[in-house]
Amino acid sequence: MSLEVIFKNSNSLNEKEKALVHELSGDLPLCPRPFEVIGQKLGLCEEEVLEVLKNFKQLGYIRRIGAILVHQLSGFNYNAMLAWRFPEEDIVKAGERFASLPYVTHCYEREMAPGWPYNVYTMIHAPSHEELQKMADEMVSIFENIDWVILKSVRELKKESIRYYADKTNK
Repeated sequence: MSLEVIFKNSNSLNEKEKALVHELSGDLPLCPRPFEVIGQKLGLCEEEVLEVLKNFKQLGYIRRIGAILVHQLSGFNYNAMLAWRFPEEDIVKAGERFASLPYVTHCYEREMAPGWPYNVYTMIHAPSHEELQKMADEMVSIFENIDWVILKSVRELKKESIRYYADKTNK
């Protein structure tokens, strides 16, 4: 199982804290007490690891620790990113609406690039091409007269979680 740590960078971390963030940004040990195992590796007890994590949460450094599902192994072999062009005043409303859909896994606003007029991006996953198209059609029906494009994935070339502080710890 791979767990994702969403971490807001802070320059105020000491070396042990950076080592802990590094360990958490990889796979957690598959055992009943993964934080105890990580703590032993870093010379900390489980309670110290949990206390640091609680502090990180309170400071806003960590928003969540969540499991990452390998969607292909779970039967979701089709995925696509839909790119949308919304007027500036509608971006937040569109993002909130798309984010409320249970099949949208990612929803971002991005800067428009020269020759590429899209500023909102949504990622969807489905077990079949037909289901993927059905989801896309539903999304398109929510907002009328919005320019959009669907970018279907052909194959996955790389996917891995970021490893924070890899240069600061043993790799």
